[in-house]
Amino acid sequence: MYLNHLQLKNYRNYDQLDIPFENRVNVIIGENAQGKTNLLEAIYLLAFTKSYRTSNDRELIYWNKEFAKISGTIIKSDNKNIPMELIFHKNGKKAKLNRIEQKRLSEYIGALNVVMFAPEDLSLVKGSPQMRRRFIDMELGQIEPLYLYHLGQYQKVLKQRNHLLKQLQHQTEPDTTLLFVLTQQLVKHAAIILKKRFVFLQLLRKWAIPIHFKISREQEYLKIIYTSSVEVLEDDDEEKLENKYLEAFLQIERNEINRGLTLIGPHRDDLIFYINDKDVKLYGSQGQQRTTALSLKLAEIDLIYDQTNEFPILLLDDVLSELDDFRQSHLLSTIQGKVQTFVSTTTVDGINHNTLEEASIYSVQNGVITF
Repeated sequence: MYLNHLQLKNYRNYDQLDIPFENRVNVIIGENAQGKTNLLEAIYLLAFTKSYRTSNDRELIYWNKEFAKISGTIIKSDNKNIPMELIFHKNGKKAKLNRIEQKRLSEYIGALNVVMFAPEDLSLVKGSPQMRRRFIDMELGQIEPLYLYHLGQYQKVLKQRNHLLKQLQHQTEPDTTLLFVLTQQLVKHAAIILKKRFVFLQLLRKWAIPIHFKISREQEYLKIIYTSSVEVLEDDDEEKLENKYLEAFLQIERNEINRGLTLIGPHRDDLIFYINDKDVKLYGSQGQQRTTALSLKLAEIDLIYDQTNEFPILLLDDVLSELDDFRQSHLLSTIQGKVQTFVSTTTVDGINHNTLEEASIYSVQNGVITF
């Protein structure tokens, strides 16, 4: 899979852009604040319909314009061309796949698979649990569109449940009838989400552990543990998970009403990484934390190919300069001749690898690209 054409209109600092790309490494060079990251973000948006930089879609629209448009054509391994289009208005967005508007975004996501690696991803290990949950949600959503549907439904019911808990918090004798109904709805989606996460985790381990072993020069063994807010087993089926959630919610009902907040569920879970049986977040060096993050990102490439029979597009947003020579070389050697890659950087000086010597070079200045 690769992106062979991209068009932008009224997007960020791009008034208008119409540009072809090669199925190879494409290097976007420019000074800061010229539009390098905006370009990579546009490709990411085309895949996910949401930005990794902002939750406010209005920021995507060029100053004083009514809408922003991102469109592109991807070519699958069977040479099938698939046009994709996103239009962002100030009051919403529309997504088209094969020129047909999609009623649900979950039916659109997954047509274009993307792996993003940005400097903030180097903090995946030591960052907040929310970062690691987002990592799971974004990658799992690409290979399992139904997961996004249940995640969306879960978040909708969770919002309603939290609102009700805040109301019950102020009642002397709270009526929990509606709360039980919402809890039943929540646990149905929670069980499906958790089961799909467990399956994904098995795949992630399959690819990330040997990659990490290789990058660490066969010195380190990576272990990835999912920590759930309820006591469950990875081989529990959905029915058993649902029952365990329901039982746990009934036990903490009074506490949740007192707090006015849903205290357990997939939105409270986390991943823990161990190297040679030591928690990397607590005891790992910065180099070990970065190796773990790099291993996870490279594992995504093989995992997506394994599940879809298509290599994803790799976006490297100013991340090469953050890696030392060895990790940099390993990354570039892994993608060479295999994955269409977009690299944003201020300069390629000091990056010595034949992958970049064969790359297409694009220069960006104030939203204008030359090549």
